Amino acid sequence: MFNLPQALKRLVIGRAMRSEELGGTLLPKRLALPIFASDPLSSVAYATQEILLVLTVGGTAFLYLTPWIALGVVVLMAVVVMSYRQVVHAYPSGGGSYEVVSTNLGDRAGLVVAASLLVDYVMTVAVSVASGVDNIISAFDGLAGYRVPLALGFVALLTAMNLRGVRESGTAFAVPTYLFIGGIVLMVGTGLIRLAFGDGPQASSAAYGIVPEDGRDTLAGLGLLLLGLRAFASGCTALTGVEAISNGVPAFRRPKSRNAATTLAVMGLAAVVMFSGITALALTSDVHYVDDACQLTGLPTDCADYVQPTVVAQLAAAVFGGYHSVLFYGIQAVTALVLVLAANTAFNGFPLLASILAQHRYLPAQLHSRGDRLAFSNGILALAVVAGGLLWLYDANVTSLIHLYILGVFTSFTLSQIGMVRHWNGVLRRGPDSAARAAARRSRVINAVGAVTTALVLVIVLITKFTQGAWLAVVAAILLWLMMRGIRRHYDAVAVELAVTDPQAESARPSRVHGIVLVSRLHKATLRALGYAEAFHPDALEAVTVAVEEDAVADLRAQWLEFDVRIPLKVLDSPYREITKPVVAYVRECRRTSPRDAVAVFIPEYVVGHWWEQLLHNQSALWLKSRLLFTPGVMVISVPWQLTSSGRAYRPSRRAPGSVRRGEPVLHGDHGRIGPPENS
Repeated sequence: MFNLPQALKRLVIGRAMRSEELGGTLLPKRLALPIFASDPLSSVAYATQEILLVLTVGGTAFLYLTPWIALGVVVLMAVVVMSYRQVVHAYPSGGGSYEVVSTNLGDRAGLVVAASLLVDYVMTVAVSVASGVDNIISAFDGLAGYRVPLALGFVALLTAMNLRGVRESGTAFAVPTYLFIGGIVLMVGTGLIRLAFGDGPQASSAAYGIVPEDGRDTLAGLGLLLLGLRAFASGCTALTGVEAISNGVPAFRRPKSRNAATTLAVMGLAAVVMFSGITALALTSDVHYVDDACQLTGLPTDCADYVQPTVVAQLAAAVFGGYHSVLFYGIQAVTALVLVLAANTAFNGFPLLASILAQHRYLPAQLHSRGDRLAFSNGILALAVVAGGLLWLYDANVTSLIHLYILGVFTSFTLSQIGMVRHWNGVLRRGPDSAARAAARRSRVINAVGAVTTALVLVIVLITKFTQGAWLAVVAAILLWLMMRGIRRHYDAVAVELAVTDPQAESARPSRVHGIVLVSRLHKATLRALGYAEAFHPDALEAVTVAVEEDAVADLRAQWLEFDVRIPLKVLDSPYREITKPVVAYVRECRRTSPRDAVAVFIPEYVVGHWWEQLLHNQSALWLKSRLLFTPGVMVISVPWQLTSSGRAYRPSRRAPGSVRRGEPVLHGDHGRIGPPENS
């Protein structure tokens, strides 16, 4: 029978893949780069913009700080990339920062990293998609009113692509990523060449003045320092996603560690070149970008109606001849596309980390299993739901979302580098040969510098962004940490409770088995349940019905006698017309009467083919099961009857087992209360 949901599933994610096909999904470096590094590569599209956004609160007075802040970001990028190259060589199993910290600093510190990264992966999806939508609106400002639907649509598209599998998503995302790198390099190169020949491009916003916020244009001393640190913290968004490669080492082709380290180096070099070029071009072309458009003076329209083009959009228009040139639209297209696809870094990092945490019993076990396409489908769907909720809650606004960002990244950066220093200390204590000791010392220095640097940045980010919304990310990470600890305690408690301590006692059979078949009417489904229960040969067997309507009970008794059913029928009174309570009370009374006995309750159920039919059947059975399962010593057994709509109805060639002719005895036995029929 045609299954529409299954057909739609196959259309979206493709055919199911066998477990042994997992090796065919491993990635070469050319595909691993767009999959795992699209986030840090695309972050350069808004990192410079975020620096300018902070500095222009004082008008144009503090834009001279931009080159120094950008230099600090570049140095930090180099340090972090070199540090994580040590991680992929030392821990190639794919745990990344979580594995490093858990191994060297303990499980609790490892969970801090895990919680921080999970929160940051969610923010990566939200910020990347929102920024991509911003670039689309910069080219087509008529879409400004559809910001949230566009963002949610892109999340749904990314989810579908990733459910198809890592390799397929990499193939789809590789071309836009490489086009983005080429487009930015072309734009920066063209702009700097024009500048060298005295024809430097001028941004459209260069003609607008900036009104500083009250008192911000006279900042000095500590105030100026804090402003510069805040701008630096915002520029550090360029580093988000660097750790994803260390989490995804198992997805690389062999030699895994070397390929991952090479990909990290290429990613770092490309990101530094693009970020430096965009920043230099933004300064020389006098880009003015503010938090509130009403800070700008000389606008051609009312500030409330003015939509600021992004920094990249302004540069592309200045370099390539205006907002309607072909190359402008090309740059905007690939920038918007790669920003949306940058969320793919999180769609690979989040499910991998969640799978490892589930394997360690810190998250639900379902997150560890792979789906039809050998991707961690449950993790992908969980990420999509949470990120989509954030985009909807914050109206897909980059400025609002960015304050929740990067805190988790630098928490994991700092703790992982401290963990790596301890790792190299352990290596040196084990006394390797002189060459290995020299390499270990060199690596320890790199990681020590990384630890100190990222710790300073973490403090800066915490101070400058905490009151602007970063506290929400802190609270989310703390709640996630507590939840994971609770999940682990639950799994540990269950393992202890289920552990076998006395095999003989714990495998002992019950003294007797009391079988109960729940009956409402005497039809084929009931007769099958009675026959199935009898096949178990319980020590006692009875049918039980509830007297909700006296006429229905009378008809049932009459049929019972007419068909000569030899299994005793017990009728439970129900003055308040309830079904569940009388049955549960009777079953519990059976247990109290004979505590060493087991009670087996057989429930006939219909199997239907349509969801709406399920609403018409089995509701009483479902509620009964949910109550009986909490009663110790009671086994609940469903006996299905497939209706024709299920497509699997039983169609006997002559006569179905259990069908009844009038006057024919049925379902008789030779044990317990079940005696032979009088005429046998």
